[in-house]
Amino acid sequence: MVCEQPEVFASACALARAFPLFTHRSGASRRLEKKTVTVEFFLVGQDNGPVEVSTLQCLTNATDGVRLAARIVDTPCNEMNTDTFLEEINKVGKELGIIPTIIRDEELKTRGFGGIYGVGKAALHPPALAVLSHTPDGATQTIAWVGKGIVYDTGGLSIKGKTTMPGMKRDCGGAAAVLGAFRAAIKQGFKDNLHAVFCLAENSVGPNATRPDDIHLLYSGKTVEINNTDAEGRLVLADGVSYACKDLGADIILDMATLTGAQGIATGKHHAAVLTNSAEWEAACVKAGRKCGDLVHPLVYCPELHFSEFTSAVADMKNSVADRDNSPSSCAGLFIASHIGFDWPGVWVHLDIAAPVHAGERATGFGVALLLALFGRASEDPLLNLVSPLGCEVDVEEGDVGRDSKRRRLV
Repeated sequence: MVCEQPEVFASACALARAFPLFTHRSGASRRLEKKTVTVEFFLVGQDNGPVEVSTLQCLTNATDGVRLAARIVDTPCNEMNTDTFLEEINKVGKELGIIPTIIRDEELKTRGFGGIYGVGKAALHPPALAVLSHTPDGATQTIAWVGKGIVYDTGGLSIKGKTTMPGMKRDCGGAAAVLGAFRAAIKQGFKDNLHAVFCLAENSVGPNATRPDDIHLLYSGKTVEINNTDAEGRLVLADGVSYACKDLGADIILDMATLTGAQGIATGKHHAAVLTNSAEWEAACVKAGRKCGDLVHPLVYCPELHFSEFTSAVADMKNSVADRDNSPSSCAGLFIASHIGFDWPGVWVHLDIAAPVHAGERATGFGVALLLALFGRASEDPLLNLVSPLGCEVDVEEGDVGRDSKRRRLV
């Protein structure tokens, strides 16, 4: 790989996508020796000396994270159910010396997680909320990454058709990316508190399935009238971000999800969509995307004009919009934000990765590189600092340094 120093990270992550781990082709299982691909970096331009050993270690962990996420997304639900996904989380936890917090099945209902429980209660494998927490000494702020982990989405009773249901094994792409990025971030040294929150469920059909017209009480304390069981991702994420706010005390909450088919229309097949309550973080996401290769483009953030789409006569809100022609991807994100409150003083970032999570019939591992780059300033790793939205530049005006420091520090 011939490139300049600032392009090393993006190039390595792009190469990782070209060598997926998952296959069930019969010829592959008969092969005795695993294939090994050796990648050599040849730097040109400024800083064209040998690549540091620490840089190679960072690239190894980042690319392992990309391939882990892609493998989970590529694996079909008859193997990658909620039980198996929890095993993947436990495996990463064991490797990092972290015991995950897991809330499952009827305990979700008892503790008030009506969103996750309502979506997953009809499936053979029960839903779960799982959390991996990294709390180092000297941390000055708390960050939560919340991933949508719908291991399969039939649409529920608002069932999908025969052309739109194939590929719904990929509806766990957000949670897979959070797991891959968390593993790499902690291995490279993360200076702040970091929680990875996984909202796991299979949106299935059965006698116990949620019906349109049902009303669920979510963890935020708000009630939701279900008018579309296929708008399930926002329900599990609403519980996830609410838990991050209330129980984890997060200053920055980022949720990542394959949330809406409309995202691919709004920002295309290659760019994820970002919706956030901070113009600064919106710009940071776009910049981080260009530096790491996981491209991002903003959506309209305007709750005062869009949130009325969810008006309900009998509950606090419905779960799906009245008018599907009125910026549906923005509205879907606003539903999630409403469960931490539009007046919440922290930073909320929503990343809809529905289209770029796959290229053709293969998963891309999208989101891992983006999270590592976006939060590069919180890392001890020099390469991740280089690809962070600020890199080595200083964009902060003099006199602004002390003001709003929590929002500023990482971007």
